[in-house]
Amino acid sequence: EAEEAEKHEEEQEIHPAPAPDDAQGVLDSMRTILKEALEKKPEESQAAGVAEGAQKQSPPAAENAEALMAIRQAVKKFAYKKPPLELLQGDRGTPSSGDIRANANIIKRTLENFGIMVEMGEVAIGPTVTQYALRPAEGVKLSKIVALHSNLSLALAAHPIRIEAPIPGKSLVGIEVPNRSIALVGLRSLISQKPFQEPGSPLLLGLGRDVAGAPVFADLARMPHLLISGSTGSGKSVAAHAIIASLLYRNGPDMLRFILVDPKRVELSMYNDIPHLLTPVITDPKKTIQALRWATKEMDRRYDALSRRQARDIVSFNAAAAKSKDEELLPYIVVIIDELADLMAVFPREVETSIIRLAQMARAVGIHLIVATQRPSVEVITGLIKANITSRMAFQMASQIDSRTILDSAGAEKLLGNGDMLFLAGDTARPRRIQGAFVSEPEVKRLVEYLREESDVPEYDEEIFATKMEDTDTGIEVGGEGDDPLYEEAKEAVRLAGKASASYLQRRLRVGYARAARLLDLMEAHGIIGPGDGAKSREILAVSEEAVDSDEGFES
Repeated sequence: EAEEAEKHEEEQEIHPAPAPDDAQGVLDSMRTILKEALEKKPEESQAAGVAEGAQKQSPPAAENAEALMAIRQAVKKFAYKKPPLELLQGDRGTPSSGDIRANANIIKRTLENFGIMVEMGEVAIGPTVTQYALRPAEGVKLSKIVALHSNLSLALAAHPIRIEAPIPGKSLVGIEVPNRSIALVGLRSLISQKPFQEPGSPLLLGLGRDVAGAPVFADLARMPHLLISGSTGSGKSVAAHAIIASLLYRNGPDMLRFILVDPKRVELSMYNDIPHLLTPVITDPKKTIQALRWATKEMDRRYDALSRRQARDIVSFNAAAAKSKDEELLPYIVVIIDELADLMAVFPREVETSIIRLAQMARAVGIHLIVATQRPSVEVITGLIKANITSRMAFQMASQIDSRTILDSAGAEKLLGNGDMLFLAGDTARPRRIQGAFVSEPEVKRLVEYLREESDVPEYDEEIFATKMEDTDTGIEVGGEGDDPLYEEAKEAVRLAGKASASYLQRRLRVGYARAARLLDLMEAHGIIGPGDGAKSREILAVSEEAVDSDEGFES
């Protein structure tokens, strides 16, 4: 009888009693549920709610998620269809690291020959390199292992190898050996990952895969600006395409706008006519200065708007604007400059001033800079630019000096090219090796064609190119009414003499030093002459009749 009773109880647990069919039974059940809810203590209910919320997410994350949800609800009225993943390709190829056990024995035996005892650890196979981890014996200086770089490269018949001593977060030394065959990291394999699909960070970028093959993502809003450098063919422009594509897959034109600067005229011009552009792709240095000047004014305007709303950043402002519905949302603005060296050669002072001011203050209002250059010299990447753009992406460099210029440390000269890079985030002390995502030209064209077909004609901001190019140091407005009546005569005198100095203009035009210096500043702002270099005459940048005529056409 006891067994039958237990069996009956189990059946009741598995098959609960059916709900009453009659109306009176349903009403009785509802009264019972309502009575239990009313008798529950408020303190218990509140504590249960707090505990449940704590399990889901921390209060700051919950607040940020709530703000982003309000923003997404507000932008649903915009008919933007995100591009399908089928436009891109996934990973291609399989990495081959050779005989892993034999390489591990070679590393151990080579170090033992020099009196360094080590214990081999785990091996991580990445798209481009294989990392062999080892644990040195007690009392071994890491500098001795690093000094044997050439000996290890010779023994492994691999060049170049890179030694990371120690691996961040581990008490191990990593020796990175190039793979015999590499794998291309497709952007599709990154943006299909769960972290990228989650709506938490609008400016999340798919960078690539690390030495262990794990996907690497970075939030541009936290960087908040990025400096990219590398030699020809190292993968800078492909990285720019991957960054742009990542942002296009996450944001419509209502929440993200681009200003693309392409002095080379061949890398970014294919993005013309997509709805996210604030202007057509800029190829003229003078229009670039106007766009940067407009960006600084837009930054000031946004700070005024945040001050009126008593909001501390663009997320809180857009959340408040979405709830009140009486103010437009502020889209993120990403300014991408593909080659900084060309701009610094023509307008060094104006470019540096605008970049520094944006880098210092524009993060909170949603304006971000991505600056790329092939030549990381101190004339291009000045100390002030480096100090204000803390996130860097270094591809293969020609020398250790170039690596130190961009990363403040060596290592980029030992990279393999073709997207192999060292990524230094602003909140980390050591760079991280990543194989960058690859986006081919046909993939970019398919993506751009889709955006052109599915979206309206881009709405360009005409005020950008109406902005006067004012030199912030001298107060001179290029193309404005501040030109000196003797400017044309001074320009012709400089062109004929082939030199430019204040003393020469004083003698030639019979003017005082102050006016001669002002004429030099005007010509420098127009791109006729270079910046001053002590007592030397200034370099003439536009010496031909055609260059002068083009400058006159710009003024008109």
